[in-house]
Amino acid sequence: MKKVICALGMAFASVGSALATTYPLTIENCGYKETFTKAPERVVALGQNTVEILLLLGLQNNVTASAFWPTKVLPALAEQNAKIKTLTVEIPTLESILAQNPDFVPAQLPLLLGPESKVAKREDLATVGVNSYLSPGMCATKKAAGDMYGSRQKLWDMTYLYKEIEDFATIFNVQPRGEALIADFKKRENDLRAEFGKNKKDLSFVFWFSSASPSADAYVGGKNSASGFIANVLGGHNAITSETEWPTVSWESVIAANPDVIVVSSLDRNRWALDNAEEKIKFLKSDPAVSQMDAVKKGHIVVMDGQAMNPTIRTLYGAEQVGEQLRKLGLN
Repeated sequence: MKKVICALGMAFASVGSALATTYPLTIENCGYKETFTKAPERVVALGQNTVEILLLLGLQNNVTASAFWPTKVLPALAEQNAKIKTLTVEIPTLESILAQNPDFVPAQLPLLLGPESKVAKREDLATVGVNSYLSPGMCATKKAAGDMYGSRQKLWDMTYLYKEIEDFATIFNVQPRGEALIADFKKRENDLRAEFGKNKKDLSFVFWFSSASPSADAYVGGKNSASGFIANVLGGHNAITSETEWPTVSWESVIAANPDVIVVSSLDRNRWALDNAEEKIKFLKSDPAVSQMDAVKKGHIVVMDGQAMNPTIRTLYGAEQVGEQLRKLGLN
């Protein structure tokens, strides 16, 4: 990762095609228009992905506080992030956000900002003169009543992420940094596709995020989610056929799907015992029925950072992480 940061630093100096931002700037985002009279200076970023994009763009001095961290920050960004106040690693309150006197509140998930959010609606922020932003990839989901995350009819891809990076780079007038970051991600994705696209196995994957308990259903990545994208990059497909972003699936259904590879998430939040990757693996190997799956008996269980299952910059890191373990298993 340090090499990536250094490479981006060199690229920042060499990319010069982007035009500087002229304020006032109006951005269209998820059906809303937000006008900026200058680059925001007191950002409260809701969601790990939002913070990490801003840090990768070198904007740590513009971020006052953050919230909602499923996993730890990227190691190469730890020093920058240490200077930013963490309101909570879970879901913050609107009062705690407004107490930071923000001038911009971007969010990763509709859970954190949206019509059904328990934190705030965009209108709530607009009434106090604060601009907001929601990750474009989340606006592409189709919502059903009571489903916070919605469903996808089309496979998620990095295009949504690039739009988010471009928007932030424009809002903060750091376009060359945005171009360099996008170029880096595109190269890394292409490298993975070039290697695993030659794989004729068409591996099927199940991406297990977590479960409330061993007796509970599995909370997994849906067919067209970021998990489905990872499977696609690695020359395979998601064994889960539900278009719901985050379906809960019975273990009987997982067994029937009979995936070639089970990807278990590693989470730092410690909400449930099965947030822990080792606990997941222990369950897979000890449950009388689940342990008889081919993927378990063959040892085709790999560990991935849980944030990669969200449609974020971590998704590509997750694909690289899984790819490295597939090589060791001889599945590339």
